[in-house]
Amino acid sequence: MNRIINFFRASIHALFLFITLVPWTVVALLTSVFASGTTMYWVCQRWLKLSIDAAEAILGISKRIHGFENLPLAEKAPAIILVKHQSLWETFAMPAVLPHPLAYVFKRELNYIPFFGWVIASMDMIYIDRKQGAQSFQKMVDQGTRLLANGTWVILFPEGTRIPRGETGKYKTGGTRLAIATGAPVIPVAVSSAKCWPKKAFIKTPGVIDISIGKPIPSIGREPGELMAEVEAWIEAEMRRLDPEAYTNKQ
Repeated sequence: MNRIINFFRASIHALFLFITLVPWTVVALLTSVFASGTTMYWVCQRWLKLSIDAAEAILGISKRIHGFENLPLAEKAPAIILVKHQSLWETFAMPAVLPHPLAYVFKRELNYIPFFGWVIASMDMIYIDRKQGAQSFQKMVDQGTRLLANGTWVILFPEGTRIPRGETGKYKTGGTRLAIATGAPVIPVAVSSAKCWPKKAFIKTPGVIDISIGKPIPSIGREPGELMAEVEAWIEAEMRRLDPEAYTNKQ
């Protein structure tokens, strides 16, 4: 019975997202003609926040934030946010809860997704073409430096893709390389989203998703691999604290 109810809830939520995304896309694209990148960000952020609020109202999925006081307070304080990636939920939730504009590092191919991709293509994000190799990273550094100077935080998922609950992906050093190149501190974030919103699952489970924000880690004078090892150690230890039953049988 619970599975049937959750399927019904998920269907309503998916329909709600589609119905609201289409007109929001039109508004966002019209706004992009004359609005600044920051204005565009907050226009789009409102839809993402609406989606997270709808997930709570329709799906019964709420959030609980730990460590919000660890975020830099200054208006233009730079930060590279490195987040555990388990589901689509945190992609929507991070702009909904963090106080600064965020610039995701995206694969350029995502721009071609109807509606959602069209909107992110109109925003001041960092789009990379992995085929360009070192040139692509230099472009990320150039864009990241500009965005950080304007008070926009850069956000990445160091594992690169969504990782099933209770598992650890390979932490890539792109985020720490960017932090070292720009001098920005790294802020690790653990998110237990797969408890309620598993990877590629249509049916979601009511519950509470924990977001835990770690203290800023200075990047100046560090090595990318060594810095990422510290980030990984904090995130994975925190994941075991937030969602211990997912790791019961893990080493």
